[in-house]
Amino acid sequence: MSGSDEGPLSARDASRLFADWKAAPGIVLAVSGGPDSLALMWLAARWRSSRKRGPALSVVTVDHGLRPEAAREARFVKQLARSLDLPHRTLRWTGDKPTSGLPAAAREARYRLLARAAKASGASHIMTAHTRDDQAETVLMRLSRGSGIAGLAAMARDSMRDGVGLARPLLDVSKQRLVATLVKAGIDFATDPSNVDPRFTRPRLRELMPLLAAEGCDSRSLARFAARAARADAALELLADGAERYLVLRSGGDSIHGYNMQAFCGLAAEIRIRLLLRALARVGQERRPELGKVEALAEALHSAAQSPAARGQIKLKQTLAGALITLTADRLRITTAPPRRRKVEADPDTSR
Repeated sequence: MSGSDEGPLSARDASRLFADWKAAPGIVLAVSGGPDSLALMWLAARWRSSRKRGPALSVVTVDHGLRPEAAREARFVKQLARSLDLPHRTLRWTGDKPTSGLPAAAREARYRLLARAAKASGASHIMTAHTRDDQAETVLMRLSRGSGIAGLAAMARDSMRDGVGLARPLLDVSKQRLVATLVKAGIDFATDPSNVDPRFTRPRLRELMPLLAAEGCDSRSLARFAARAARADAALELLADGAERYLVLRSGGDSIHGYNMQAFCGLAAEIRIRLLLRALARVGQERRPELGKVEALAEALHSAAQSPAARGQIKLKQTLAGALITLTADRLRITTAPPRRRKVEADPDTSR
């Protein structure tokens, strides 16, 4: 991109940033009123106006109902969108709000409402204004939680969520450049106080960034780390694809969830874990299990496979994420677990 890492973005920069989505039929821009998303809307509007053909752009602001200022900010976004000839809608997160885990719940609600708006308008993508700074904070959050390689890859530039494409064109752009872009365009912006609220994880990590940057661990290096983790994750997924095909052949081709145990144990530990995650996601009836629990399952299977047993004897049997895992001397099967039995209380009238 042209200019320094602090200077405003140009029209040429915008063309490069949004080029991957030029064939999209429609894009919903998620705009809150903060500097990042306002810059996204400004740049997207300039990009679209420079093209004879391109996606239909619309703007959606989600009011979470958590701050009285949010309604005023949504009105400001609507006015600016109108000046850019972009249609705008404000969607509200209604209902009770959780007392804990509020940022995560608000994020889920936001994406759910955005996906609903995209589908209703025929848009293929939601576009958000996540920056390189956001990516760096996400890496730090995942590191602190002991995430695996897939988690350390952090946010993807282009992915799917709730049946809609999720585009993040600004992942390689610093927040400072977006602010500079708005200043040059003469556009005001709001600041969400939750962005500096120490009760939440991201603001606390944000406070650490200058110290980390002084040691060379700045947003650029953390984003580079995420890109390399994403590259490694993609390679491992290809290996897992090949391992699945290999296991189907070695296991008689009956089911990818019925494995020859000797062949399964011959795979690298990381590939075994990924195959277990895939199988649990396909046949399990509960939410995706924590990586640590799947790692423990993989270790238990490997240990049990080493113990002597007669053919057909069950070595290990347990449930995880709504799936039943059964290991015999020569076979590993992963099937949907039977429904859990509910305790039935005795009717007081019939128990006398």
